[in-house]
Amino acid sequence: MNKDLIIREVMTPKGVVTLFVIKNGKDNFVELSSLGAGITRIVVPDKTGMPTDVVLGYDNVEDYFYDSPCAGKTPGRFAGRIAKGRFRIDGNTCQLQCNDGENALHGGSEGFHNRIWDYEIIERGVKFSYLSVDGEEGYPGNLKVMVTYLWGDDNTLTINYDVETDAPTIVNLTNHAYFNLHGDGKGNCLDHLMTIDSRRRVQTDGHDIPTGRIMPVAGTPFDFRKPKTLGQDIAVDFENLLTGKGYNHYFLIDEAGDCKQLRHAATLWSEDTGIRLDVETTMPGMMLYTGNWLAQSPTGKGGRVYDDYSGVAIECQFPPDSPNQKEFPSTELRPGGKYSHQICYSFK
Repeated sequence: MNKDLIIREVMTPKGVVTLFVIKNGKDNFVELSSLGAGITRIVVPDKTGMPTDVVLGYDNVEDYFYDSPCAGKTPGRFAGRIAKGRFRIDGNTCQLQCNDGENALHGGSEGFHNRIWDYEIIERGVKFSYLSVDGEEGYPGNLKVMVTYLWGDDNTLTINYDVETDAPTIVNLTNHAYFNLHGDGKGNCLDHLMTIDSRRRVQTDGHDIPTGRIMPVAGTPFDFRKPKTLGQDIAVDFENLLTGKGYNHYFLIDEAGDCKQLRHAATLWSEDTGIRLDVETTMPGMMLYTGNWLAQSPTGKGGRVYDDYSGVAIECQFPPDSPNQKEFPSTELRPGGKYSHQICYSFK
């Protein structure tokens, strides 16, 4: 049972951002922000009992606005890329803002991650809510979005996503935290061991847009079915690994089924600190992004300077460009339907 919740308010040019510190019965804690319904800190013990902050972030709250890494926040209405910022639904073409070259990324420059959300304090956590109005960033339908964080005594952070709409639309949400299990700002994550419960991944072109092909991971640098370091194959000259400076790829989780059951997706582990992260989700898959372009990030906590690979993002979500790929799991949401998914980060 969480024993306390500390609130701090920070005035910004876009309004008041509220920060919450939630401790569990073991005095381990998470810090959450109403800006982007985001995670700004997760502090858990290493193998010696030393409290260790395992996510990247910034001391200056205003730096979270429009930061390229989207650190710790909830991108939306569609996390990931949509080719040429265009999709069709019920015969109508929707044109989105193209904020990543000729493609749309993370819902646009004023996506969910750059909005200040409403909140409600609940037992063991915080429930954030946001109303995305019809036409916002080009998306149809008024969308009611709730993102609920719960912090348990077992050092598990559970995130529940619940969305409803009044018109046919698309939705794809995730959390964009960057993990470094050595501790925030302590070197890079390329020596972290990782496993991903995936036999298949989505092939992408040089602009990180899916080609439409779902490929086996066996015999490729994308095979994480047995533990290996993130850096082991990151520089192999294979498809777009070199041009993209590393992993920025979508993996379909084995036995995803109808996406109603919570399933183990991945494990990340630091031999240095002994901290292990297990990721479970109801989503059909996950993006693995090794922080290939973090060098231009705002100044980190405590004045730290982040470099490429300073953290790794494990983004449980639907595949990028799903609205334009008939073979991919559908991201359509219709009136009367409900988008309801969960991500669990468990630290041991």
